[in-house]
Parts: sequence; structure tokens; C-alpha cells
Amino acid sequence: MVPASSLASAIAPLRAEPARTALLFDVDGTLAPIVRDPQAASVPELTRRRLITCQAIYGLTGCVSGRQAKEARRIVGIGSIPYSGNHGLELLPRGAHQPTVNAEAEAWIDRVHAAALGTVPELREASGLRIEEKGPIIALHWRGLADEAAAEAAAEQIAEQAIAQGLVIHRGRSVIELRSPVTSNKASAVHALLDGADVDNALYAGDDRTDLDAFEALRALQNEGRLNQILCVGVRSDQTPSELLAEADLLVDGTEGVDALLSALAD
Repeated sequence: MVPASSLASAIAPLRAEPARTALLFDVDGTLAPIVRDPQAASVPELTRRRLITCQAIYGLTGCVSGRQAKEARRIVGIGSIPYSGNHGLELLPRGAHQPTVNAEAEAWIDRVHAAALGTVPELREASGLRIEEKGPIIALHWRGLADEAAAEAAAEQIAEQAIAQGLVIHRGRSVIELRSPVTSNKASAVHALLDGADVDNALYAGDDRTDLDAFEALRALQNEGRLNQILCVGVRSDQTPSELLAEADLLVDGTEGVDALLSALAD
């Protein structure tokens, strides 16, 4: 675990101006522990309560996810904070019933779904590859399957055909996503959440390669003078990419470390 003194020092500039600070968190692997069945993921109650406390103290508390925004909100269990889902393609404002979706990406939905379901169907079905439909994104999961290697091979074949059809793929931990060629990532998500927020400082915490884009977004905003203090927090596990570990300003150990970070922020 990160020594308490190091954690306190890292967050001190943010705690000094809480009303001028945004706290942004990835969901899976950061707030919610990774589980074999993605649909079973949830944020622990204590972590949820700490998030609610931080919401009352800081200028903005929000979540960023590769999942659909409504699904991210279900997992976190707080309706009064905003969510950016599908790697920035969706924005679900606090209290809203439905997210706004990037119209250009929405136009690709049929082609993305056809690429996922119409390519090597026999191999896909035999491998048990799990298909997660997320509107303009399709995720191919193999974590926890009986033959992960066979399912991953099926996913790679689908991805190869998707690229040939003009789609974009993105690899995560035990998942490949098929996306439209519309540019969007967690940097887009960060910009969407911060747009209009009256803050000078920001923290982002994440555990996967996709979170590097969010780190880059904060650093670019700081270089432009739009943010003063930033803190990029890497959530360390056995599967955390080395690039994320290298780029983080602060490392915490797993979702327990994130809970400790929230506790320190809320203290």
C-alpha cells in the first residue's frame, strides 16, 4: 500500500481547494473489483459512501467507463453524479434518465454489430466468447471462460475482419472492443465531464491502458493553463499495464487502495 504520508502529500493541493477540484474515476478495476462475470460487478458499499461524501465536498465528482453510461451508473449506484460511458461516446448528466450519444458513432451501430456477430460465428459460438452489446461499441470478453485461449483466438479473428471492414479495435484486459472509426476515448470523456465545470484542479484514477488517454487529457489541460493542479492515479494489480504504472503520478494498490484514497480525500 502507499504510505499514508505519501498519499497525504500527493492530494494536499486538491484538498486545499476542494470546491475548485474535480474527482474523476474509472469504474471497473478502480471503484469496482474485477469479477469473472462483468454483469456481477458492483462498487462496495463503503466505497460508495465515500464517493457520496466526496461529492458533497468537491466541485465535481464523476465517473468514466468503457461500459454504457447507464450500466456504469448501475454498478456505482449513485444517480446524482455524471457518467461518461462507452469511452466518451455517451454522457449521462447527474439525475438524467437517458444519455446523449455521439450521433456520428450511432450511425455505425449496425455495421459494428454485423462485424461482431457475422464473422466466424461457428468458432465464436464454440469458444463461448462473450458478446457485450454497448450501442456503438461491441466488446468481446473471454475472462473466466473454460478455454480462454480459444475464445481469445476467436476474438482476434473477428477483430481482424472488423479492421478490414473499416472499424477500429481496442484491446483491454481479456477484452477486445469493436468500434466505429469515430474518434473517441477516455480523453473525450474527461473533456465532456469537465466542460462547463468551474474547477481549477483535477484528479483521475484508473487501472487500464485506456486510462492513459485520460491522464494525457489532464496533462494537456494543465499545459494549456486550464487546470492548475492535477493528479493521475494508477490503480495497481497483477494485470495493470506497465505503461500506466510508468505514467501515474501516484500508485495505489487495487480497489482497496482507491477506497483509502477516497477516505483521505473525504477526511
